[in-house]
Amino acid sequence: MSNPSLPTKPNRKTSFGDRCVLMAKRQRTRFYILRRCVSMLLCWHDHAISD
Repeated sequence: MSNPSLPTKPNRKTSFGDRCVLMAKRQRTRFYILRRCVSMLLCWHDHAISD
């Protein structure tokens, strides 16, 4: 299963820099999702207490 949003290079290996950039983007995305989930849980918790 390939990701259509990722560029494919059929005859060339990706350089170390390209792999680092891709990994950094993925990490940043994961942290963003994690932050959103935590903030949503905290807000839900605060809202549930105030009712």
